[in-house]
Amino acid sequence: MDDISITDLWDRVTGTQPDPPWWLVALVGLVALGAVLHGPTWRVARNTVTIAHEGGHALVALLTGRKLDGIKLHSDTSGVTVSRGKPHGPGMIFTALAGYVTPPLLGLFFALLLAAGRITLMLWFSLALLGAMLIMIRNAYGVLSVVATGAIVFAVSWLGSAEVQAGFAYLAAWFLLFAATRPVIELQRMRSRHMAPSSDADQLAHLTGVPGLAWVGLFGATALLALLAGGALLVPDADLPDLPGLPGQADF
Repeated sequence: MDDISITDLWDRVTGTQPDPPWWLVALVGLVALGAVLHGPTWRVARNTVTIAHEGGHALVALLTGRKLDGIKLHSDTSGVTVSRGKPHGPGMIFTALAGYVTPPLLGLFFALLLAAGRITLMLWFSLALLGAMLIMIRNAYGVLSVVATGAIVFAVSWLGSAEVQAGFAYLAAWFLLFAATRPVIELQRMRSRHMAPSSDADQLAHLTGVPGLAWVGLFGATALLALLAGGALLVPDADLPDLPGLPGQADF
């Protein structure tokens, strides 16, 4: 690859793209919401949330000085991230906290990029995250999930038209924002039935002495605030045409 092509690629990734039409943003938002609410679709799409969840654990473990042993993703959309270090203290607390807050915060970050017109950058940033995560995957299903997700993102970013890229990027951001709340609800439902004694919330309760329900509340509040902020960024101003001839119409 010569210098010109490298420059062109860099410009393509870091440049800005025009905002998609408002109807496309609204349409993919509804599709994302439907994917979260529709049970069979959710059981497949939830893998994306699990990838973000476990990726959050892994990233914070590394940032806090813990040794990351690996990540496993399972076909039931559960996952586990194994790290080594002190079994208590800030590093362990932030690592346990990161899982449920990563999907909504990642969705909010994607919304910020899209609001700035960085559609291609958002897609390639997603590819970079998936590539970094792939190195630490330790089971076949996990490899398949991450590679399949990355292949879809790459195909859209490299082969898709500008409108297809925009629609996919907004769909991904909307989905993470909408989807972040449902796992928190599922978590509390399982906790209420005593089916998740080692959940992230209960691990945090053990580490801090703060009740698990308070941590579930924090997860839920983070998801809702990210949805409100991200939604405000993603919803465009609809440039609707003026309707001539209406009585009382005035220009300001």
